[in-house]
Amino acid sequence: MKRILLRSGKSPYDVVPVEEALHRDVIATNAGNLIFSDASHKILETPRTEVFSNGGRVSVAAAGRINEEYDAFVVPLANAFRPSFEEALERLTRLIGKLTIPVVVLGVGAQSNLKYETARLKAMEPTVRAFVSAVLDRSASIGVRGEFTERYLKEMGFRDVEVIGCPSLFMHGKDLTVEKRLPRLTADSRISVNGSHSAVRSQGLGKVIRRAHERYPNLRFVGQNLSDARQLHWRDLSSPNARVTAMPTHPDHPMYREGKVRVYVDPITWIDDLRGFDYSFGSRIHGNIAALIAGTPATVLCSDSRTLELCRYFGIPHRTIDKVPADLDPAELYEEADFSELTGGHQERFERFTSFLTANGLDNTFTHGDGGAAFEERMRSLSFPAGIRPWIDADIASLSDRFGWLQSRITELSADNAQLKRELARTGARAESAAKASAATPSVYRRARRVVGRPLRRALQTKQQSK
Repeated sequence: MKRILLRSGKSPYDVVPVEEALHRDVIATNAGNLIFSDASHKILETPRTEVFSNGGRVSVAAAGRINEEYDAFVVPLANAFRPSFEEALERLTRLIGKLTIPVVVLGVGAQSNLKYETARLKAMEPTVRAFVSAVLDRSASIGVRGEFTERYLKEMGFRDVEVIGCPSLFMHGKDLTVEKRLPRLTADSRISVNGSHSAVRSQGLGKVIRRAHERYPNLRFVGQNLSDARQLHWRDLSSPNARVTAMPTHPDHPMYREGKVRVYVDPITWIDDLRGFDYSFGSRIHGNIAALIAGTPATVLCSDSRTLELCRYFGIPHRTIDKVPADLDPAELYEEADFSELTGGHQERFERFTSFLTANGLDNTFTHGDGGAAFEERMRSLSFPAGIRPWIDADIASLSDRFGWLQSRITELSADNAQLKRELARTGARAESAAKASAATPSVYRRARRVVGRPLRRALQTKQQSK
């Protein structure tokens, strides 16, 4: 039996209560990550292949164990070539450098503006080079999202680069049906809208959402960020994102007060809910891919290269957000949306994707298994939490789960604090001895920091690894 380690926040089979999911950040700050990681899990699971989630943990110290226990490390990625992800990319590269098993990257992308300019990526080019080189030393090729990332890597001199899109749209294999169920949108239509904080704050999406809210009583906003989820479930406004009060996930927004907002911590409930909608639009690529997987028409308002190149590759209806007027009516987007390229070219793109997997030594459930039937049956046997709603009620049922979880955390933290106090007591005496043994120079403080820091770090790492 082949064993694959998959980079993902959690296994699709893990049912995690909302409070725990937010505490552990199983969505890795963005729920869209779970859509492509769940799809990858389903695709790679066959009668001869087991798939295991790494829980989002990337530790160089775990390389030996990974080499012993697994036959391949598969890394689905999104916009990983961006400055804010550079530190995580370096950490991932260090791990890959220690692996002797194959490493396969699915759908990595570079992030730039709508003009595909690369100047802002220049400073991190050595990091990108190191990552891609480490991957290609352990695989036949690297899979990228679209045309921009392909050009970006080839201009660096890499040749084994294949455009494969994103695994999420292959969740149902070669089958993808998206049809308009209504001749046009009306005031009674159920519409889902999504968007990032930057699109709402500075790219005009906030005004579009406000107008749509006035026109369509059945409009619902679907957030994706961890901060969105915490605002809904806890009314937690500690994140800098809370400054964007035009975001429907903010407690001051009318859509929040009307209960017309959701965030999902499991793709299965997200996709299931979107089956009941007539249309989806907004700047979130995976928010709209979730709709397309559900068979619901969707249009992406592209705000950068990562969304634009994926829409162009798959033929997803889209507009660039800089060409969207403030009084845009989603009915206009719905009317112009054409899904013939998306669905008509899907089988060819699917075959390109599975050929990439085969060339990199990976089987897939649609060619080598049951087409994902066992996966779907197991998922339907589990009871996942519903989408997170705004906290606008105060009944006992809504409070008991929250307060019960908080009580358990208080107990756990008390135990943690007791352990840390014991560590401090032991290491404090050692630090004092180290200081007395040397002259009062900066080296004393450096030595003391080493003496105190190492045991504390070990204690914290032990606690984190045990979770």
